[in-house]
Amino acid sequence: MTRTRIIAVLVTALVAIVVVSATLGREIYAGRTPSLGSFALIHFAGYLFFLLMPVEALVPIYQSEGHAGSVLILTAVVTALLAQAVDYGIGRSVKEAAVDKLIGEARHRRFRDMIARWGGLAILLFNLFPLSSPNMLLVAGITRYSALRSFAYSSVGLTVKYSLLVYAFEWVGAWMAPG
Repeated sequence: MTRTRIIAVLVTALVAIVVVSATLGREIYAGRTPSLGSFALIHFAGYLFFLLMPVEALVPIYQSEGHAGSVLILTAVVTALLAQAVDYGIGRSVKEAAVDKLIGEARHRRFRDMIARWGGLAILLFNLFPLSSPNMLLVAGITRYSALRSFAYSSVGLTVKYSLLVYAFEWVGAWMAPG
C-alpha cells in the first residue's frame, strides 16, 4: 500500500470516528436516547463513497431506543439518496478524457456499455444488500448512466432493504418477548 493510500484510509477512518463520536457517542455518554438527527447524520456520512460504514447496523439500535420503524425507513432512504446524489455528482464531474487516460479508451467504452446494460440491476442489488452501493452511484455518474434510472433503482433497493431490516427486528423482538 502506498503512503498516500494509507494516509487516505487513516483520514477516512478518523472522519468516520469523529462523526459517530460527535453524534451517537455524545448522546450515549449523556444518557440520552439517540436522536433521529444523529441517525440521519451518521447514515448520510455512511453513504458517501469515501466513508464506508455499516450503517444498516444502526437501524436495530435506534429502533430498540423507541424510534418508529417507518420513520427510520424514511430517514434512512432519504439520507442515503442525498449522499448518493453527492456520489453520483462527483462521478459525473470526472471528465471522460481523464477516465480514458486512466483505463484506456477501449476499456472505458466496454465498461460504459456494460453499465448501460446491467447498471440498473447492479444498482438495485447493491442497494438491497449491505454492499458498497455508494460506489455504484459513483460509477453510474462516471459512466453517465441515467440519473433518473440510478435513483429509481436505488430508491427501490433501499426501501426494500430497510423495510426488511425494520420488520425483521420487530419480528425477532416479538418472538423473543416473554409470554
